Formats: sequence, C-alpha cells, structure tokens
Amino acid sequence: MRAPATDRGRLLLLCLLAGAVTVFTATVPLLRDWFDLRVYHGTIDHWIHHGGRVYDYRVPGTPYGFTYPPFAAVAMLPMALVGPRTAIAAALLLNLAALAAVVRILAGPGLRRYGWYGAALTACALALFEPLRDTFSFGQVNLVLLALVLTDCLLLATGRARWAGIGIGLAAAVKLTPALFIALLFVAGRRRAAAVATGVALTATAAAALIAPDASRFYWTRALWDTSRVGRLDYVSNQSLQGVLARLGVESRAVWALLAVLVLAVWARRARRAAAAGDWPAAFALTGLTACLVSPVTWVHHLVWLLPSFALLLRAGHPRVAGALYGVLCTSVVWLWFDDASGVDGFLGSNTYTWITLGLLLWLPAGQEPSGRRTISRSAKAVMAPPSAAAPAMASAAGQPGRPGGRRAGAETSAAAGPAAAAAGGTSGPGLGRERSASSEPTGSTRPAAANPQSSNARASS
Repeated sequence: MRAPATDRGRLLLLCLLAGAVTVFTATVPLLRDWFDLRVYHGTIDHWIHHGGRVYDYRVPGTPYGFTYPPFAAVAMLPMALVGPRTAIAAALLLNLAALAAVVRILAGPGLRRYGWYGAALTACALALFEPLRDTFSFGQVNLVLLALVLTDCLLLATGRARWAGIGIGLAAAVKLTPALFIALLFVAGRRRAAAVATGVALTATAAAALIAPDASRFYWTRALWDTSRVGRLDYVSNQSLQGVLARLGVESRAVWALLAVLVLAVWARRARRAAAAGDWPAAFALTGLTACLVSPVTWVHHLVWLLPSFALLLRAGHPRVAGALYGVLCTSVVWLWFDDASGVDGFLGSNTYTWITLGLLLWLPAGQEPSGRRTISRSAKAVMAPPSAAAPAMASAAGQPGRPGGRRAGAETSAAAGPAAAAAGGTSGPGLGRERSASSEPTGSTRPAAANPQSSNARASS
C-alpha cells in the first residue's frame, strides 16, 4: 500500500486510522481505572493528612499498597496538595510530556522530516501499544523513568558525558529496575558517569531516609524482600523469567537465579561490545530488555522499556520484523490464557511477551558499525542536523507499528502498517550516535473480570 501523495488523501487516511484506533482501544483492552495512581495518591494522603505510615496504606477493598522505595513517595509529595481528579490530569500531562521526550530522543529529525503526517501516524501507532495503554490508564511512572534514562543515553551518544548519570540515578532511586543501567555504565567503562548515577541514587535515598526514616527502615529491611506485596508471581501479566517459572509451577529460586545469571552474562557481553563501538542506543536497548527479564515482577506496562529496541530494529533496516513484533505487543494476546496457562499452548502463549523480549536480547542488531563511520559531533547542532545517508540514524519505534492482532480490530488497524512504514522505515532517524547507509498486579481492572478478561480485580501497584 502506497502512502497518499496529497494532503487531502493523508488527512482521510489519518481519520480512518484514528477511527480504527478508537474502536480498538474501546473494545479490546479494559480500562485500568487509574489504579496505580490511586495507590500513589492514597498513600500520600494517608501519610501527610492522616498521620499514617507509607507502607501501611491499602486501596479500599484491596490488599494492595505502595511498593516503591521511599524516595518515590517523597517525589510524589506534591499530590498532597491536590485531589484525585487533579492528580489524574497531572499524571496524564506528565506522561504525555515524557512520551514526547522519548519519541524525540528515539526519532529526532527522522520524524520531523515528515511533519504533521508523520507525527499523526506515530500517535496512532503508539496508541495501540499495550504497555503504553496500560501506563496511561494506570497512571504509572514508567514513561517518566524511561525518559530520564534515555536522556543519559543521548548525552553519552553525543559526546556530552559530563552530565550523564543524573537521569539514571534519579530513575534508580524511584524504582529498583533502572539500577541495571548503572551496571551498564560500569560494564562500558564509563566510571565517571557510573559514579554520578550511583551518587545521585544514594543521595536521593539518603534524603528520603531523613524525611521518612520509619518508611525507609521498613522498606529496606522488610518490604523489599516481600514479593507478595506486588501480587502473584504466576499472574499472566508478569512477563519476566520469574513469571514463566511461576506459571510452570517451578518455585525454586535457584533455578530463577541461574537463568538470571545466564541472561546477565549475555547482556554484559553484548552491551559491552555495543558501547565499545559507540552504539549507546543499542547498549541502552539491551539493558532495558535485560531489566525486564531478570526482574522478579515485570508487569505488561513495564514493557515500555522495549520501545528503544523497536527503534533500533528500524535503524538497522528491519522494518518488517519491528512491525510484526510491535503488532504482537499491541494485541493483548497473553490475556487469552488468563484462566489457564497449562499445556504447550499455555507455555508458549501466556509468555508471548517474554519470548519477544528474550529474542530481542539475543538477536537485536548491536555494535555493528558500518565502515567509514564518522566521528560523533559533540555539538547539539550536529545532533539536530538534517538526516542524510551518512548522518546518524535511528528511525522511530512508533513509526513501524505493524499489525495489531486484536481479535476485533486487527483487520481495521492492519492498514496502518503500510503508511507508517512509508513515514519512518528506511529513512534517517534521530542523532544518537549511530550511522547507517540509506536503505502490583497492576494490569487488572477494578471491575469484575469479563468472560475473557484482559485484567483482574486482584492486583497491586508496581
């Protein structure tokens, strides 16, 4: 399918796509009712206005409460000044700003080249991505953390490493999973950036200990080690290695630890090679994949960390692969095994997103610089230079959504893949230091489960 050649044709196509996306998002996924945001707001209100303790709060009618480190609660203190509705509006705006920053870093000039048409196609593609849908409808913080981490990626890739590490440090202080990016800096030999990230994380954690000493003591001595606080490990939304083992009935922590060590060994080797080649986007993408795999709990909305990998696939000239995998992650397919994940089909289907993450870790193109690569310019102007066959390139992950395979909307949305590919595939992308030739069980609903639920009323904040 060829992209329309006129503005009128493009506008018509976008209207059709927007309608298809609206139908898809209104029928296939269930809304999450801002569950995690209600956990955050309720925790702060309980702590500040009612003299309660941070980790004692539970959402009314559920056993679930706050599960993040104390610094996250400190960072959310402004919620004490507003009501729930204002908090929801603020969370939407914050997530939109974070998503815009992520897309700008991953797509850069490659997306701006297509103007309003490319931006609209990207918005349609992103609206279909299940981890993003869940992040917005839960009021989650994953996009903000991703934007912080990718800011450091941009600094390293453009030769401004003096300031690198601050974003990673802040993200690691809010949630433990991004701490793996500190390990990446050590593995890559960027000891100054690693020291900055570690210092920022420790300083933020120490500040939280001064502000909330009891909460800090409880978290670091008890809550951190109690995985039951965030929900059942075998819940289908848990798309980590631990989730796979739990659904198989394997309770041995030694087995999980062995698999995690193997994954970390693969990651360290590939990430070191990518960083040595100056391919920081690949190194960061690999680290995001690994963090999702080795974390004991990786809910579906955590998989926004896969977005840099799709951008990398497009940059490497694999738009069909990127589109197919992205399309699967738009379908909510794992929820088909919500009630029963037994048998071969359950093993393969209920862990679909885990298999995609593992496959990307093993085969994502990384550290394969074409011959004659130019030295990265240290100036911001060079980063924003117009794309060309020799310019740094990384196409937008959102520009190649592929086909969402939803049962009711797959046919409607498959038409989006062609125009999106025309807008982003095979063209120059953002300047992140690479060049190529041209070419909680928080995913549950607060309402009772449907006949074929895509969420559960048993969930927790994560």
